Formats: sequence, C-alpha cells, structure tokens
Amino acid sequence: MHCSIAGVQQDYGVTGILYEVGSVYEGLRKLTDIRKAQGKLYALELVLLLVVLAKLCGEDKPLGIAEWAQNRREELVKLLCLKWTRMPSHHTYRRILAYKVYAEEVERLVREYNQCGAHGDVYALDGKAVRGMRKKDEEGSEYLLSIYDVEQAKVMSQVAVGRKENEITKAPKALQMVEIAQKVVTGDALHTQRGLAVQILEAQGDYVLPVKENQPQLYKNIQALFAPEYPKPGFGKIQTDFLTAQKVNKGHGRIETRLITTSEMLNLYSAWPGLAQVYRLERQFQWRRNGRCYRTSCEVEFGISSLTRKEASPSRLLHIRRTHWGIETGLHYRRDFTLKEDATRMTTGDMGKVMASINNLVLALIRQAKFHNAAQARRWFAAHLPETFALLTTPSSRS
Repeated sequence: MHCSIAGVQQDYGVTGILYEVGSVYEGLRKLTDIRKAQGKLYALELVLLLVVLAKLCGEDKPLGIAEWAQNRREELVKLLCLKWTRMPSHHTYRRILAYKVYAEEVERLVREYNQCGAHGDVYALDGKAVRGMRKKDEEGSEYLLSIYDVEQAKVMSQVAVGRKENEITKAPKALQMVEIAQKVVTGDALHTQRGLAVQILEAQGDYVLPVKENQPQLYKNIQALFAPEYPKPGFGKIQTDFLTAQKVNKGHGRIETRLITTSEMLNLYSAWPGLAQVYRLERQFQWRRNGRCYRTSCEVEFGISSLTRKEASPSRLLHIRRTHWGIETGLHYRRDFTLKEDATRMTTGDMGKVMASINNLVLALIRQAKFHNAAQARRWFAAHLPETFALLTTPSSRS
C-alpha cells in the first residue's frame, strides 16, 4: 500500500510499519533475503532493524543486542506492529550477519543513504583494521577503506581491501562510488599515487596529499625547495614565492603550533598531474603540567595540492590538512571505543564487514539527530525508543 501526505511518500512494511520513502527502513526492505522459507521466523528487515535500534541504544555485541530486544519485548511489539512476542536469539543475529551477500548489500544501503542530503567540502580517504575479524593464530587484520565526509560525519563509500598494502589498488574503486566534483580529497602518503591524482582531477575534484619516500623524486624536490638556505659571501638569497600561515591550539594539557609554508616554484618542471602548489607543514607540540613544559616534539610533513593559491591560501591548506584527521577521531575512534568494533568477536563469515557498515550508519544517524557526542546520543536514544525508531522511518532530509 502506498500513500502520500502533503507530498510525503509513505508505505507499509510487512508487519504494518509505516515508513517514508528514502528512510533507513525502506533501504532495509530492499535487501535480498537469500534464506529458505522453511524455518524462517523473522523477516530480514526486522532482524536488521532490531540490530540498528539496539546499536543506537547502546548495545554492541550480538548477545547484548538479543537481550536488549528481549528486555524491551512489549514496547517493541507495539512499536513494530508485531503479532508475536518472541524475539530473535543471538544465534539468529550472528547467522544472518555472516552472509557475504549481506555485507555487500548493507554497504550499498549505507552508501546510498549517506550520499543523500548535505555534503561537506573535504572527503578523507583512509583504511581501518577490523581486528574483531581476526581469527586465532592469524597474522594481520582485515582492512576496510573508507571515504569519509568529515564535515557531515558520514561514510560515503567503503570497500574491503584485505591487507593494508592493498589500499593502493582498491582506492580507485572507493572513489568511483562517490561524486567528488568540487570536493577536496585528502589521504595519507600511501595514497599519493599518480593514478589516483589523475582520477580525482578527471572527476573534477582536487587533492591535498602528503608526500613521503614512496615518491622519492617528488619528496626530494620538495624537501630541497624548503631546505634552509646558506648563501655564500657576496651572493644574495635566492628569491622565493613562499607564503606562510600559523595556527595555535591549546587543550588536553598541550599546546600545538602548526606552521605551513607554500610555494608554486615546482609547478613549471614537476610532472606530477595537476600540481598547483607544494607545502611544508611543521607541527610543534608542548606538553604542560602545573604551568611548566615537561616534554616537546616536532614533526615535519611535505605535501602537494591541485588547488591553486587563489583557491586555497596557506590558511585554507592548513585547515584542510587538519580536517583530514577527522576520519580518525570522528570515525575510527568512535567505531572502536564507542561502538566496540574491535572488541566484538566477528570471525564467522562476513559478519565483521556487515557490522562495520552498520556502525557507519549508526554514526551517521547520530549526527543526523544533531548530536556531536556519540556516547551521549546513545544514552538519549536508550531512554527515547519511539523517537529513535522514528529516525529510521524518516529520510535524512526530514529528520
């Protein structure tokens, strides 16, 4: 049954749940249920809906999710229009989440949902180890590579890469799934590759990337450009076009000073695709206690950008480069420490990949609900189940 109220398209789920087109629940309904009809007690969208609800309300492991649903049985029966009171066991959740096809389809659901609505200007590209998938005596961890909208705090695409070194070959696939025109793509030095730079430019995007020894000639040229100059007596200094910007941040017991210097002097003879300027970024850290500095450190990063000086001043480049680390604090840290991703054993099938995609969805929904603190949001959701459920039946543009 379909209906429309004031331009809002609505439909009913298998149990009578009323939802809007473009909602998470609609995406769950579109998933392909590959299970045989015999012995199937719960609809696929219902099981996954319970997983997302439980995750939003503070539960992370299958056993905890099953107990959460059982303890809220009466409220869930009424809310989800169920005809029975029995809830799935933790074995049911584990069995369904282990299917490979669901890893692919749930990732597609999350990608399509997150790509709707508003977008920021900077997309960060980085991989994360899913340590909960590692089996006993297995060396290394499986990695997932994400493109993350730092400003909107949502994953735009995610691909499995196997081992860390495979990120180079999988990054083009992750980028192909995202509209990056007029966006700035950042990454770590592993992704400073000519092919990736060309792909970004052909998609009408831009890049800001660090350069290390994996690009030896480019690294050597930038390092030499910004090296301290010691002119011989009788000779003047070589004229440069250097521009600088500085930013100081205080907090968490330390003072961080970031100084960036940019130049266009390599543009004429560098063969790097789309190169518009290079930079030297120096970070100095002071750790203080009782008003005194007890430890200092300094690190230097060299990098490149396709953004011209007109498009990106030194201050903007400094901001973009700092923004990149939002993928660590806003995504990876929250998945590990708030959503307990690495602490959850997920060694059966593709369960780890499915749960990683669900975690990406949960974090996007938290931001969609206007929360900036994920732990605080989960406590609120746990006390307001009807409002939490409404978040899953309403599209992001109306939440």
